Amino acid sequence: KAATAGAVAFGLGVAPAFAGDVDAGEQIFNANCAACHAGGQNVIMPEKTLEKEALDQYLAGGRSEKSVVTQVTNGKNAMPAFGGRLDDEAIAD
Repeated sequence: KAATAGAVAFGLGVAPAFAGDVDAGEQIFNANCAACHAGGQNVIMPEKTLEKEALDQYLAGGRSEKSVVTQVTNGKNAMPAFGGRLDDEAIAD
C-alpha cells in the first residue's frame, strides 16, 4: 500500500491491472513514509526526493513499480526496510 501511495507520489502511472488500493495506500504512506517524504520530499537526504528525475537518478533499477517495491521492502541506506512491518499486500497497495 505504501508502494502504491509512493507510486502515485512518484508519478509512476501504475497499470490498473496491478494497481493496489489507492486509498489504503495513501493511509499507509501517511503512517509510514510521510514523516520523511511529506510532499514528495526527503528530509534526511534532500537530493533524493520522490520526484521523477531523482527517482530515475537514485532509485536502484530506476523509476518503476518493481524498484519502489524493492526499496520499500528492503530499505537502503537511511531508509528502513518495511518488509517486516508491512505485509506484501500492504506494500503492493
